[in-house]
Amino acid sequence: MEKANSCGEEMIMATKDNESEGGAHPYAFHVSGPRNVSSPNWRQLINSSWKDGNYKRTVIACFIQAVYLLELDRQENRSEQNALAPKWWIPFKYKLTQTLIDERDGSIYGAILEWDRSAALADFILMRPSGAPRAVLSLRGTLLKSPTMRRDIEDDLRFLAWESLKGSVRFNGALEALKSISDRYGSTNVCVAGHSLGAGFALQVGKALAKQGIFVETHLFNPPSVSLAMSLRNLGEKAGFVWKRFKAMLPSSGETQAGSDEGASSACSVGLKKWVPHLYVNNSDYICCYYTDPAGSEGNPAEKENVGPTNMQNAAAKLFVLSKGKQKFLEAHGLEQWWSDDLELQMALNNSKLISKQLKSLYSVPNPQ
Repeated sequence: MEKANSCGEEMIMATKDNESEGGAHPYAFHVSGPRNVSSPNWRQLINSSWKDGNYKRTVIACFIQAVYLLELDRQENRSEQNALAPKWWIPFKYKLTQTLIDERDGSIYGAILEWDRSAALADFILMRPSGAPRAVLSLRGTLLKSPTMRRDIEDDLRFLAWESLKGSVRFNGALEALKSISDRYGSTNVCVAGHSLGAGFALQVGKALAKQGIFVETHLFNPPSVSLAMSLRNLGEKAGFVWKRFKAMLPSSGETQAGSDEGASSACSVGLKKWVPHLYVNNSDYICCYYTDPAGSEGNPAEKENVGPTNMQNAAAKLFVLSKGKQKFLEAHGLEQWWSDDLELQMALNNSKLISKQLKSLYSVPNPQ
């Protein structure tokens, strides 16, 4: 396997280029796909599998895998007859309606998959199962293959330096695509998902729409959590903490800062719970593990006690943590783990320090004019 690049992103599937024994490709759905899911059937009309969080996570992870394979199919000139990608959405009665193409190198970095009513009717499924999205925007991460590696790493470095992807061509394309399907089908009938670098894009386009009052279900697998900007900011916070402790040792001037703390606490909008992204994190993955840091690691203990109840009440994200003990980075950061049969996750409504920073601007009320 190839090593991760300097931003820490990698795609574990990028190096299995050879056909496996027996002629089956290692990324064929029947070889490496999930074993514990089946195609939708009429029973789901009564009790939809899509209402099961494990099923939904598995299928959405498969849709992201399909985007990786769309690009590999393109690079390796596969035809419709031997393409790998379609097998990752066809079993779930979805169809490809749009690919997102980076105009700089022609690579596919995202795709829109929509419920395939015709395929469903062919299996006597008369309506879309409850909980199944009408359309899904899936975004891949870094693919360490020469045709697209340069642009992938360019966006990796963009996030590493600025903790933002808004200057990327791909951000604009993903935002436009998500806005389009949200307008067409309604925000409650679509979702956006991504893995690794793609999860970074999904988070930021989902946040951009949430600022407009459009709340789209968001699933983020191994989202990047490390950047120089964050590291420098943490250093500044530590210096600020030391200064606060030093000032607390000085004679009191009779002034109080309680008002500013209360003002910050009351700056949350009433729509705080309307957009709650789902984050899937492996503790052994140093790219995303910082999302598990507890909230409010800066400041004094009294401040933590004051903000604690507010953070729990207004949880900003659903955080699913996978802990398997010590794992190799490539395994901990891979997408395949999220549809494995023996997956055991711990879930909590979470407002960690990093999540709070990511969503702070979303829930701040503008100053009165």
